[in-house]
Amino acid sequence: MDANQESPYNPFGMDESCQNCPELAESRSRVVHGYGDVSAEFAFVGGYPDAGADEVGIPFMGAGRETILDILRATGFTDSPPETTEPELDNVVLTYAARCHHPDREPTDEEFSACEPYLTSELRMINPEIIVAVGQHALEALAWEYTTRSAEEFDVEAEHASTVRGRGFEIVPMIEPREQTDAETEALIEHLLGILDRDYRQTKGRRGR
Repeated sequence: MDANQESPYNPFGMDESCQNCPELAESRSRVVHGYGDVSAEFAFVGGYPDAGADEVGIPFMGAGRETILDILRATGFTDSPPETTEPELDNVVLTYAARCHHPDREPTDEEFSACEPYLTSELRMINPEIIVAVGQHALEALAWEYTTRSAEEFDVEAEHASTVRGRGFEIVPMIEPREQTDAETEALIEHLLGILDRDYRQTKGRRGR
């Protein structure tokens, strides 16, 4: 963790009582903002919290938690045990494009748009080198804002465990953890280890670590 970081929960102090989307504000248990290391060079960005993440308040700690923790352990971002729902993270942040859970449906396009300033602010403050786009929703959100390709051109299944050049960072598409096969998980781990083995840092005035 950064020396000045007090907590991995919502480390940038974003609004935890947001009322921008009335239906989601009524259905959620909490707003699930980012979690992790504020000086991270890697960010995992998912679409929106499921019931498990909504309950504990930490991205990806619901369905597919074991898979995401396997990936984080294999790549050295955590040494927390597989049963944890509160991992200690190093050099990575977990976050979402939309921040609230509804038990019966996905967020609407308008609700994703209402959350966009939160994600944009987090990414600007973290300034990551690599963004792992977890699921189609996250990949499309990042494509629209940060690449020269249109969102409709992206298919997370076809581009899983590959690298897409973004504006100022690289994007690694990833199938939702709960939907991955063992082979897809291994491919993602191998791809991330390959990135870690090379000089992935861009020339954009990063602070020293």
